[in-house]
Amino acid sequence: MRRYILTGTPGSGKTALLRALEVRGHCVVAEAATDVIALEQARGVAEPWTDPSFIGKILALQRARRQWATAPLQFHDRSTICTAALARYLGYLEPAPEPEFYQRQVFFIRNLGHVEKTAARRISFAEALEFEAVHEQVYREQGYELIDIPPAPVETRADLVERYLRLATGT
Repeated sequence: MRRYILTGTPGSGKTALLRALEVRGHCVVAEAATDVIALEQARGVAEPWTDPSFIGKILALQRARRQWATAPLQFHDRSTICTAALARYLGYLEPAPEPEFYQRQVFFIRNLGHVEKTAARRISFAEALEFEAVHEQVYREQGYELIDIPPAPVETRADLVERYLRLATGT
Protein backbone atom coordinates (compact mmCIF):
# COMPACT_ATOMS: atom_id res chain seq x y z
CA MET A 1 0.00 0.00 0.00
CA ARG A 2 1.05 3.55 -0.66
CA ARG A 3 -0.05 5.88 2.14
CA TYR A 4 0.72 9.54 1.53
CA ILE A 5 0.47 12.23 4.19
CA LEU A 6 -0.83 15.73 3.58
CA THR A 7 0.51 18.05 6.27
CA GLY A 8 1.15 21.71 6.92
CA THR A 9 0.07 24.57 9.10
CA PRO A 10 -3.50 24.86 10.40
CA GLY A 11 -5.69 26.56 7.82
CA SER A 12 -3.40 25.81 4.87
CA GLY A 13 -6.12 24.06 2.89
CA LYS A 14 -5.19 20.44 3.64
CA THR A 15 -8.74 19.28 4.19
CA ALA A 16 -10.04 21.08 1.09
CA LEU A 17 -7.26 19.43 -0.93
CA LEU A 18 -8.10 16.05 0.60
CA ARG A 19 -11.75 16.49 -0.39
CA ALA A 20 -10.72 17.40 -3.96
CA LEU A 21 -8.63 14.20 -4.14
CA GLU A 22 -11.57 12.22 -2.75
CA VAL A 23 -13.90 13.64 -5.43
CA ARG A 24 -11.32 12.52 -7.99
CA GLY A 25 -11.73 8.96 -6.73
CA HIS A 26 -8.87 8.63 -4.25
CA CYS A 27 -9.16 6.98 -0.83
CA VAL A 28 -8.76 9.55 1.95
CA VAL A 29 -8.35 9.30 5.70
CA ALA A 30 -9.68 12.27 7.68
CA GLU A 31 -7.68 14.27 10.19
CA ALA A 32 -8.29 13.34 13.86
CA ALA A 33 -7.41 16.38 16.00
CA THR A 34 -10.35 18.51 14.86
CA ASP A 35 -12.77 15.70 15.70
CA VAL A 36 -11.18 15.16 19.12
CA ILE A 37 -11.48 18.89 19.79
CA ALA A 38 -15.13 18.95 18.69
CA LEU A 39 -16.00 15.98 20.91
CA GLU A 40 -14.23 17.42 23.94
CA GLN A 41 -15.84 20.83 23.41
CA ALA A 42 -19.24 19.13 23.19
CA ARG A 43 -18.41 17.58 26.56
CA GLY A 44 -17.80 21.08 27.96
CA VAL A 45 -14.00 21.25 27.70
CA ALA A 46 -13.37 24.65 26.09
CA GLU A 47 -9.66 24.13 25.32
CA PRO A 48 -8.95 20.39 25.22
CA TRP A 49 -5.39 20.94 23.94
CA THR A 50 -4.45 22.21 27.43
CA ASP A 51 -4.76 18.64 28.79
CA PRO A 52 -1.76 16.38 28.04
CA SER A 53 -4.18 13.47 27.42
CA PHE A 54 -5.21 15.33 24.25
CA ILE A 55 -2.20 13.90 22.37
CA GLY A 56 -3.11 10.32 23.30
CA LYS A 57 -6.71 10.82 22.19
CA ILE A 58 -5.58 12.08 18.79
CA LEU A 59 -3.14 9.19 18.37
CA ALA A 60 -5.82 6.63 19.23
CA LEU A 61 -8.25 8.05 16.66
CA GLN A 62 -5.54 8.36 14.00
CA ARG A 63 -4.48 4.75 14.49
CA ALA A 64 -8.07 3.53 14.31
CA ARG A 65 -8.82 5.52 11.16
CA ARG A 66 -5.72 4.43 9.31
CA GLN A 67 -6.59 0.78 9.92
CA TRP A 68 -9.99 1.25 8.25
CA ALA A 69 -8.40 2.33 4.96
CA THR A 70 -7.61 -0.65 2.75
CA ALA A 71 -7.21 0.91 -0.71
CA PRO A 72 -3.81 0.45 -2.37
CA LEU A 73 -3.37 4.25 -2.61
CA GLN A 74 -4.38 6.45 0.32
CA PHE A 75 -4.12 10.10 1.32
CA HIS A 76 -4.00 10.88 5.05
CA ASP A 77 -4.95 14.31 6.37
CA ARG A 78 -2.16 14.55 8.94
CA SER A 79 -0.49 11.61 10.69
CA THR A 80 1.03 10.40 13.91
CA ILE A 81 4.16 12.36 12.94
CA CYS A 82 2.03 15.52 12.93
CA THR A 83 0.82 14.57 16.40
CA ALA A 84 4.46 14.35 17.54
CA ALA A 85 4.95 17.86 16.11
CA LEU A 86 1.84 19.05 17.97
CA ALA A 87 3.14 17.54 21.21
CA ARG A 88 6.46 19.35 20.72
CA TYR A 89 4.72 22.62 19.91
CA LEU A 90 2.51 22.34 23.03
CA GLY A 91 5.42 21.30 25.24
CA TYR A 92 4.14 17.76 25.88
CA LEU A 93 6.05 14.51 25.79
CA GLU A 94 6.42 13.44 22.17
CA PRO A 95 5.19 9.98 21.26
CA ALA A 96 7.88 7.56 20.12
CA PRO A 97 8.29 7.23 16.35
CA GLU A 98 6.32 4.32 14.95
CA PRO A 99 7.53 1.72 12.50
CA GLU A 100 7.24 2.94 8.94
CA PHE A 101 3.62 3.03 7.89
CA TYR A 102 3.54 5.96 5.47
CA GLN A 103 5.43 6.76 2.28
CA ARG A 104 8.66 8.61 2.97
CA GLN A 105 7.51 11.41 0.65
CA VAL A 106 5.07 13.78 2.36
CA PHE A 107 2.98 16.48 0.69
CA PHE A 108 3.70 19.65 2.66
CA ILE A 109 0.81 22.01 2.01
CA ARG A 110 2.12 25.57 2.34
CA ASN A 111 0.19 28.24 4.21
CA LEU A 112 -2.19 30.53 2.38
CA GLY A 113 -0.91 33.72 4.04
CA HIS A 114 -3.64 33.81 6.68
CA VAL A 115 -5.56 31.60 9.11
CA GLU A 116 -9.31 31.67 9.57
CA LYS A 117 -10.20 30.97 13.18
CA THR A 118 -12.81 28.36 14.04
CA ALA A 119 -13.99 26.75 17.28
CA ALA A 120 -11.23 24.17 16.87
CA ARG A 121 -8.63 26.44 15.24
CA ARG A 122 -7.84 29.37 17.52
CA ILE A 123 -4.26 29.81 16.38
CA SER A 124 -3.02 33.15 15.01
CA PHE A 125 -1.18 33.35 11.71
CA ALA A 126 2.11 34.04 13.52
CA GLU A 127 1.55 30.96 15.71
CA ALA A 128 0.62 28.94 12.63
CA LEU A 129 3.96 29.83 11.03
CA GLU A 130 5.79 28.68 14.17
CA PHE A 131 3.79 25.44 14.11
CA GLU A 132 4.58 25.01 10.40
CA ALA A 133 8.30 25.23 11.20
CA VAL A 134 7.95 22.63 13.96
CA HIS A 135 6.17 20.30 11.51
CA GLU A 136 8.97 20.64 8.99
CA GLN A 137 11.59 20.00 11.64
CA VAL A 138 9.91 16.88 13.05
CA TYR A 139 9.31 15.36 9.61
CA ARG A 140 12.89 16.00 8.53
CA GLU A 141 14.26 14.61 11.81
CA GLN A 142 12.31 11.41 11.16
CA GLY A 143 13.76 11.13 7.65
CA TYR A 144 10.79 12.19 5.52
CA GLU A 145 11.13 14.02 2.20
CA LEU A 146 8.84 17.04 2.00
CA ILE A 147 7.18 17.74 -1.34
CA ASP A 148 6.12 21.39 -1.33
CA ILE A 149 2.62 22.17 -2.52
CA PRO A 150 2.54 25.97 -2.85
CA PRO A 151 -0.45 28.24 -2.27
CA ALA A 152 -2.83 27.91 -5.20
CA PRO A 153 -6.49 27.12 -5.92
CA VAL A 154 -7.46 23.72 -4.56
CA GLU A 155 -7.82 22.12 -8.02
CA THR A 156 -4.33 23.29 -8.98
CA ARG A 157 -2.98 21.74 -5.80
CA ALA A 158 -4.80 18.48 -6.53
CA ASP A 159 -3.28 18.50 -10.03
CA LEU A 160 0.20 18.92 -8.50
CA VAL A 161 -0.33 15.95 -6.18
CA GLU A 162 -1.58 13.74 -9.00
CA ARG A 163 1.27 14.87 -11.27
CA TYR A 164 3.77 13.86 -8.58
CA LEU A 165 2.13 10.43 -8.30
CA ARG A 166 2.32 9.91 -12.05
CA LEU A 167 6.01 10.82 -12.05
CA ALA A 168 6.72 8.63 -9.00
CA THR A 169 4.99 5.59 -10.45
CA GLY A 170 5.74 6.14 -14.13
CA THR A 171 2.05 5.97 -15.05
